[in-house]
Amino acid sequence: MLSLRLARGSHPLVLLRRSLVGVAAAGASFLLLSALGFAASHPADPDGALARLLWCVVPLAATVQLAMSVARADPSTRPGAGFAAAGLGPARLALLAGVATATVCAAGSALALLTFLHLRGDVGGSWLLWAGSGAAGRALGGDRPLPLVGAVTLVAVVPVVAGAASAAGRWPRPPAAGAQRPALPTVATGPLTPPPHRAASTLPWGVALAAAGLALEAYAGRGAHPSPGALVSLSGGFGGSVPEVVGGWVLTVAGLVLAGPGLVHGCGRLLAVGRPGPLRLLAGRMLQQEAGLIGRPVGVLCAVAAGLYGALRLHEAAHGRPGAHSFGPLTDLGVALVLMCAFTTVLNAVLEARSGRRRTTAALLRLGASARLLRGAAALRGAALLLVLAPVTWGVAQLTTMPFTHR
Repeated sequence: MLSLRLARGSHPLVLLRRSLVGVAAAGASFLLLSALGFAASHPADPDGALARLLWCVVPLAATVQLAMSVARADPSTRPGAGFAAAGLGPARLALLAGVATATVCAAGSALALLTFLHLRGDVGGSWLLWAGSGAAGRALGGDRPLPLVGAVTLVAVVPVVAGAASAAGRWPRPPAAGAQRPALPTVATGPLTPPPHRAASTLPWGVALAAAGLALEAYAGRGAHPSPGALVSLSGGFGGSVPEVVGGWVLTVAGLVLAGPGLVHGCGRLLAVGRPGPLRLLAGRMLQQEAGLIGRPVGVLCAVAAGLYGALRLHEAAHGRPGAHSFGPLTDLGVALVLMCAFTTVLNAVLEARSGRRRTTAALLRLGASARLLRGAAALRGAALLLVLAPVTWGVAQLTTMPFTHR
């Protein structure tokens, strides 16, 4: 009840973020239910059903990441004097954030269940062309009864996982031994964690993981490796995807995500190198300070972009020309869901960083800095990230698909 009361008085931007979480939860739940429908209609193909279910882990992870980002930026569950007076400390506020996230995701999952049953024809006909032609019933297993226990279990997966992850992300942690508060103020103020030096230290580990993943993929592509068409056949199974290929992809993605804060911190150091002027100095120092906050979401976005570009390359190599033989509506839904979650998480991190440095911006304006200088610094930060991260993403995508597109 407290979660609903807090939601009623929230800012429209906060409500929009929660609505996006509900939409993402609905998409992920629908994909899980579609895997259940395939398993019910194809009892003789357990490998294909398991492959569909495992591919749903990607949109599920993207949804959980978005839910955690929205829960962390929610001002209604941050510690305050009013909550403390009511007996809600940091631990109870973390539980409150988890309950609020689970409630939003449960609403999205219920909507996904109703849509799934409607498309299958279990609750009447549909005006959608895809459903009216009978394609939806065949794709979603409309010719077989749906297992009730399995449907309820899969519908509960997204709210439970997202709520638990959001509560764990907001759970108070004891300070490290010997940790001291910095004596000098930094460029940005607010919950920007980890510190800049820790953000830069993740770059070597991320590069090592990505290199190990690329090496594993190259090793898997030496002998009798699967065809590009089998690798991108996500709707029917793993195709010929040997475990080494999937393991290489996982390591490469983990390396990009881990290297994200270091890459953002490196962009800031490049901007501030030499004898910078006020514009480059301000942009570089802010990027270094905010690397711990926006680095991981930017790394996830780079991994998603590299994966999408690699899938398109494999699709083109398999069918001879781009645009031939669409992946199918379910795969398109999964791709759109992952892209929406990645972009929204990055945008949410940027807005959180902007809110965190609000006092610093006000101080700079009082000292005589122009609004044009601040806008120029923001544009320079975006351009620097694009110029550095776009070639990195393109190179990783090329190296990922090279063992399977160059015979």
